[in-house]
Amino acid sequence: MPKISKILLLSVSVVLVLTVFLGVNSSGVSAATDDQDGAYRQINVYSEVLRHIQTDYVEEPNIPTVTNGALRGLLESLDSDSSYLTPEDYKAFKEDKGGKAQVGINVSKRWGYATVVSVVPGSPADKANLNDGDIIEAVGTQDTRDMSLAMIRLMLEGTPGSELSLSVVRPRKATPEKVTMTRSITVMPPVGETMYENSSILYLKPLVLDHEHVQQVESKLKGMQKAGNKKILLDLRDVAAGENAEAIRLTNFLLKSGTIATLEGQKVEKQTFAADSSKAINTTSPVVVLVNRGTAGPAEIVAAALMDNHRADLVGEKTFGEGSQQKTFELPDGAALILSVAKYESPSGKKLEDEGVTPGVLVASNIDDNAPVDEDATAPESQQQPETKKPSVSVDEQLNKGLELLKSKAA
Repeated sequence: MPKISKILLLSVSVVLVLTVFLGVNSSGVSAATDDQDGAYRQINVYSEVLRHIQTDYVEEPNIPTVTNGALRGLLESLDSDSSYLTPEDYKAFKEDKGGKAQVGINVSKRWGYATVVSVVPGSPADKANLNDGDIIEAVGTQDTRDMSLAMIRLMLEGTPGSELSLSVVRPRKATPEKVTMTRSITVMPPVGETMYENSSILYLKPLVLDHEHVQQVESKLKGMQKAGNKKILLDLRDVAAGENAEAIRLTNFLLKSGTIATLEGQKVEKQTFAADSSKAINTTSPVVVLVNRGTAGPAEIVAAALMDNHRADLVGEKTFGEGSQQKTFELPDGAALILSVAKYESPSGKKLEDEGVTPGVLVASNIDDNAPVDEDATAPESQQQPETKKPSVSVDEQLNKGLELLKSKAA
């Protein structure tokens, strides 16, 4: 590459980073001078680092690759939902119309890699024994550390019947395991319903908080009195999909007054979502909510609101921590930023994206992440035993604790 082209490319790289730092806040007149000065100082540092990479690295570097990696890391250092898309990635992102077959996993990014947040029961991922917390090291041959979250989610989709190959690091394994699944159209089952304690406790289990499933919860709550139910056990474990508006609506069924959540960002005016007494259904029955590390997004809004308003006891594990609003910013070269511009906060003021929700009654999952490493994982491949199936859970300690709490409450 001619020297003038290298200099030009280096300059474009610096301008791109400058766009990330300052372009998004283009009304910079209102920004603090100190903040601007700090940003410009960082640009100078970045420029100096690029210069050394260009002139002193052991071999001639691929500057576009270096720049893409730097920009991706810059965005992901903010939160897992912010992403940098190259022009090629953004073109594919825009062309995606959704509705494709999947394998039944919700993913986010943790520790630089794609991480399984939750698994849909009965899905190909469930049958392949994937669990919350499993790390997806690669999708096909592409390392997830080098991919944006948006592109990882796009690559998990495909035509029905097509194969998806993942390299998965499990808590009990020392080395990655190759998992191959067949994509299919996953139909979410209806809200699960079970009666406990002579039908005095109504157990509800939605798998997604979309309009259809929240509508089903509404119907079941309205039918409580006719069925003789007096208490509610809402199971939000591994609920990581849905719509925030539907989560707020569900919460309002059980809450007569008070704040459900707030949403605010640097340029997003604060919005307060308050309970509407006219939309409440049952505001007096004792409620227990079950959560775990697979509880994310809309389900966290419900759990936090019911706990902070002293409407329900939370039982289980700390939730995943996801709750932000994104906006896409197109860049001059065809690339794009997907940037979190606002975050949801619980009534007590905790940002769900940053802190998750910690239940008042902590009960560990039946699956122990700290179990000893499988000895077969360190043996030569030819000597390794077949993959063991997901352990069958005979005792659900979290469920039992929730039932115990409800039994002790007066209806």
